[in-house]
Amino acid sequence: MDNQSKRVIAVIPARYASERFPGKPLAKIEGKPMIQWVYERTSATNVSETIVATDDDRILQCVNSFGGNAVMTSPDHTTGSDRIAEVVNNVEADIVVNVQGDEPLVSVSVINELISVMEKQENVEMGTIAVPFCPSDSEYLDPNIVKVVVDKDKFALYFSRAAIPYFRNTDINVVQPLKHWGIYAYKTVFLMQFVKWPQGELECAEKLEQLRALEHGVKISVMITENDTIGVDVPEDIVKVEQRLRQSRI
Repeated sequence: MDNQSKRVIAVIPARYASERFPGKPLAKIEGKPMIQWVYERTSATNVSETIVATDDDRILQCVNSFGGNAVMTSPDHTTGSDRIAEVVNNVEADIVVNVQGDEPLVSVSVINELISVMEKQENVEMGTIAVPFCPSDSEYLDPNIVKVVVDKDKFALYFSRAAIPYFRNTDINVVQPLKHWGIYAYKTVFLMQFVKWPQGELECAEKLEQLRALEHGVKISVMITENDTIGVDVPEDIVKVEQRLRQSRI
């Protein structure tokens, strides 16, 4: 199959229930629902179709109201990949991009770069994104911020909520720590296989589903970008996003 014949779609999993921020996809950012920010930016990328996968009628109606494309999925899915796989099972796609529904500042250019990586590397079944950051940053010790270490060819060695790599000596210039940005791209055939695998021990320990792939020996390509973003985990993050939006207009 040549690159021109590949069909790429984006799926945005969006749940209403959230322990720290219930109804998060509908939270207003400068008067517009967060899911709309994510949808519009994702739709501006090199994808053939963008679909919101939800389990809540309120989100479905919201997406429909601004002319977006949303489908209802089972409320029983345990991971975003499971929800995406249900959608992909009913559409035609060679590559699927998983864009988190709480990334209102998601970069069009970064997603396009990730798509290009997946199109060009026939042997890569899964790809994701990481951003360099400083080990003195408070995020480095924050278990809500996932870190990743890569090999010399930029394939993931491990993802963790812990501060990795651990700097035993004071010299922190030996390696650049990387913050994982939870956007994924999968070859469709791989995705449908991945969701059939049982959760592994590392995945259960860290609550990171990408570890399931590593436990099965899958190579995950990590694209490193300087284009950082602000994900929304708690209501206070909305203020940070709006500040970034205002700064970008100055």
